[in-house]
Amino acid sequence: MARVKGAMMTRKRRNKILKLSKGYFGGKSKLFRTANEAVMKSLMYAYIGRKQKKRNFRRLWITRISAACKLNGTNYSTFMNGLKKAGITLNRKMLSEMAIHDAAGFSKLVETALAAK
Repeated sequence: MARVKGAMMTRKRRNKILKLSKGYFGGKSKLFRTANEAVMKSLMYAYIGRKQKKRNFRRLWITRISAACKLNGTNYSTFMNGLKKAGITLNRKMLSEMAIHDAAGFSKLVETALAAK
């Protein structure tokens, strides 16, 4: 059988990495070795970032709910405990949206939570 050399697949693999590194500064977008390092690092950051995004949004929602609770004369932990005891299962994203767009509805929820406490 004839010997198969790897030039075509090697070039294909390298081009794939260079395509991912397009737009990087200097040699990171032109030289395979540095481009490969930069791409591996950026993919790692992207993976970590997807986890951090969930964390950051939850923090944002809690901050918004807390601010709305303070306007209604209670604090976040008392409000969430009251909702749990009242059997209201709204997630923090929806509570945050209510706090921003429907202040009257949120006030009703605070009253319900305080009554259940």
